[in-house]
Amino acid sequence: MTILEDALKRNVTDDFKQISKEENVDIKRIWKVVSNGQAVIVKRANKKPLGIGFPFRTKINVNIGTSASLANIDTELEKVKIAEKFGADTISDLSMGGNIDLIRKKILDISSLPLTTVPIYQTVIEANSIEGITDELIFNIIEKHLKDGINSLVIHSGFNLEDLNRMKGKRIMGMVSKGGSYTAAYMVKNFVENPFLKNFDYLLEMLNNYDTILNLGNAMRSGCIHDKIDKFQISEIKLNSKLAKRANRKGVQVIIESLGGHVLAKDLIKYLKLCKKITDNRPLFVSGPIPTDFAPGYDHIAAAIGGAFASSFGADYLCAITPAEHLSLPTVDDIKKGLIACRIAAHVGDSFKFGLNYLFNNDLQLSSYRFQKDWQKQFECSIDPMEPQKKHPISEEICSMCGKYCALSISKKLFNNKPSTKF
Repeated sequence: MTILEDALKRNVTDDFKQISKEENVDIKRIWKVVSNGQAVIVKRANKKPLGIGFPFRTKINVNIGTSASLANIDTELEKVKIAEKFGADTISDLSMGGNIDLIRKKILDISSLPLTTVPIYQTVIEANSIEGITDELIFNIIEKHLKDGINSLVIHSGFNLEDLNRMKGKRIMGMVSKGGSYTAAYMVKNFVENPFLKNFDYLLEMLNNYDTILNLGNAMRSGCIHDKIDKFQISEIKLNSKLAKRANRKGVQVIIESLGGHVLAKDLIKYLKLCKKITDNRPLFVSGPIPTDFAPGYDHIAAAIGGAFASSFGADYLCAITPAEHLSLPTVDDIKKGLIACRIAAHVGDSFKFGLNYLFNNDLQLSSYRFQKDWQKQFECSIDPMEPQKKHPISEEICSMCGKYCALSISKKLFNNKPSTKF
């Protein structure tokens, strides 16, 4: 029986009990949102379950993986360790170089986090060309990933040949999704329909057997803010919503990717709400989104701005964007910077959705310790305790910004403040 089927039958499993405790959500509500597809429970064997969707806190994914031109397994595994250390909720392995099967297995060995893959990536490498891809190879690789124990599988099934023909000349950036572009190229070069759409029922059987989550990718996302949300993106969201309902009927949980990539800031709230409406409030996964195009090298900051909007108005699951976005394979340090920026965005969004005093909020504690000038406890409450110590050693009472003319010290004398330590 899959997790979705357990929810429909109202079975009190350990997974539901653990999610209820960690998210402070009544188990009956968890049954309801999982049953109707508004949330999913991600589960690795003998690992802690993870809830994605409302009313759970916003979750964060980190992408790692080799490229065809740079394949250092040790570096990628170090990225996994850094992602787990600094608060990622899930890992996606996008490897396209080196021993891809070994990388995937090693990630599962060293990490307790749920793992997502995009099998079309490995399919391209094993076929050695777009032309060499076959439906059989695609599904053989999918089965290999499922057997290894991945938890979520990304496919790009929300478009057909007619959509691709109508898109010609309509965008500045075309199709920027790697998985979407590989799928589209295979379709066009071989004059075949979308292999994931054509074989969707077979895919659902496989996913049900392994109780693996289906992640419906957004091949039609925008690659720049001047490629505004168009009919192709809306069409993909609508088709993915229909496919999600089919999947749920087969006992398969679904996450829908949408509105990732580049989205003009003024359009974000409107289309986030529209996406949630079209998909019946299913878990929404976004990369970024990036609301400006002129910040190469700082796209993790731009994405955090977009991510805060996204989390506030409907996104349940953010993908961290690193400073290397559009430029290179990210370093270990890039992974950390992108993750921290994304965690800040998610925190802002959750404060918007759940209020100032929601379960995972350290702001009140940190503010009180800051007023007391308790530097150690203040840093312990912060998102990265080591980083602020580079600017201010715990042993020093006064900071160099104000010196002895500190506004907080003056405020204490003026108002006789007695900071609260009760939380």
